[in-house]
Amino acid sequence: MGSKIQAGPMRVLVTGGSGMVGKSIEHVVLQEGGKLDGEEWIFLSSKDADLVDVGQTRAVFEKYRPTHVIHLAAKVGGIYLHMRQNLQFLRDNIRINDNVLQTAHEMGVTKVVSCLSSCIFPDKTTYPIDETMIHNGPPHDSNFGYSHAKRMIDVQNRAYFQQYGHCYTAVIPTNVVGPYDNFSIENAHVVSALISKTYKAKKEGTPMTVCGSGAARRQFTYSLDLGRLIVWALREYKEIEPIILSVGEEEEMSIKDAMDIIAEALDFKGIIHFDTTLSDGQIKKPASIAKLRRYLPDFSFTSAKEAIKKTCSWFEDNYDNARL
Repeated sequence: MGSKIQAGPMRVLVTGGSGMVGKSIEHVVLQEGGKLDGEEWIFLSSKDADLVDVGQTRAVFEKYRPTHVIHLAAKVGGIYLHMRQNLQFLRDNIRINDNVLQTAHEMGVTKVVSCLSSCIFPDKTTYPIDETMIHNGPPHDSNFGYSHAKRMIDVQNRAYFQQYGHCYTAVIPTNVVGPYDNFSIENAHVVSALISKTYKAKKEGTPMTVCGSGAARRQFTYSLDLGRLIVWALREYKEIEPIILSVGEEEEMSIKDAMDIIAEALDFKGIIHFDTTLSDGQIKKPASIAKLRRYLPDFSFTSAKEAIKKTCSWFEDNYDNARL
């Protein structure tokens, strides 16, 4: 039995709707005309339901009766928390994902788009990475619990399609920057942590210390661009196989260059010290967007420089309400 075809407008449930990517989708839908006539979009936060609990998951699905789901919710943390609690991240995320996908199946949801992470790719691999390489070897040891739980979404999507014909698929962003992120110095993504740390150093008149040499390079994608692409995927992307949503390899930027942009945007005039006794992590992990370009050859991404500047501006304007 295939997924039920829904006549009439979509009712879209977005899990993890209060996070950076959820807020970006909300902006695209409500502020940029992404919502079509008659559609209903519901953005859930952890206050609405604990998705680790199957009963609460079922109750929130019964309350809103979605026809489509964008699944962003996950238990996440900084690298050191992951290293200490790999089992907890594995168990909680497997429960969340299984509860959402199985409840979607039981309630006849037409389509689910889940959000994976570039950390799911093998630690030892060839570059650039692409969508065919997810299961080619173990992920990095530091967050293997979270990575394997995320990989299982891809496995489940294939199984739901094979057994029931469901259109459950997934997108894979690279490093996302933008408003509404977690800006905790200890647990945030690299750019958001550097923004928060630089702001604090400027306020206190202290030097700025960056972990590592600054040589590591990453593809930084603006969260609003990702939001636009996820809405596109929900409407237009028909494959079960996942798709990487990211700026291209040519947009790769070093952490040092990102730090220089942050310092300029926040008008930080102090000393910047790169602590080379600390690890850089993987120096490069470029991802190919050849598949995305086949679908959307003309999609225009916000440059990494502009994305970081916009995020700095948002952080300054919203510091009192930012997640720190």
